[in-house]
Amino acid sequence: MNIEAYFERIGYQNSKNKLDLQTLTEILQHQIRAIPFENLNIHCGESMELSLGAIFDQIVRKKRGGWCLQVNHLLYWALTKMGFETTMLGGYVFNTPANKYSSGMIHLLVQVTINDKDYIVDAGFGRSLQMWEPLELVSGKDQHQVPAIFRLTEENETWYLDQIRREQYIPNQEFVNSDLLEKNTYRKIYSFTLKPRTIEDFESINTYLQTSPASVFTSKSFCSLQTPEGVHC
Repeated sequence: MNIEAYFERIGYQNSKNKLDLQTLTEILQHQIRAIPFENLNIHCGESMELSLGAIFDQIVRKKRGGWCLQVNHLLYWALTKMGFETTMLGGYVFNTPANKYSSGMIHLLVQVTINDKDYIVDAGFGRSLQMWEPLELVSGKDQHQVPAIFRLTEENETWYLDQIRREQYIPNQEFVNSDLLEKNTYRKIYSFTLKPRTIEDFESINTYLQTSPASVFTSKSFCSLQTPEGVHC
């Protein structure tokens, strides 16, 4: 696996040696605008693999996308390879209809430390919930970005990510009732702790999400890609 091939895949041509917030932001933005958040393997008779080699082959060589466990594993590898201080974390996604967080750790995200400041980077949530910039790991601070205002809150060593949504522009009114669109202005996204994880911690949930009839991923095909103007779903 070649880091230069990753840079080519995401179209990144800027500094690869400065381990600062600007570089981290640019890497995140290039990845989310080049690599779709998608689950199409499941509906094409293929599996969603978690090994780095398989992910690299799917996303970099075949120019595909992947879901959070894949695209954020790739991001974690690339940032670590560049020399950033990184930690893999696990998240519990908020289920809006059930009004609760998932009981299983189903989301992978990355913590990056720069000059003793911690940031959360996540290239794998997709749709209108996708962050466009790293989030400083500070409790109760509104962090304004182009797609939304994000807020991290810490309670008893558990962190919660919420979003205050901007107004959505829907050019095609036939999609106004689509469940791809957010209906509420305020949205809980996921919770997580700062306990370091490994990719092996996600193996069982990775299998469950792509095989269980109760998983939204087995009942829907989806693909979303961020652009400078918004998001295509």
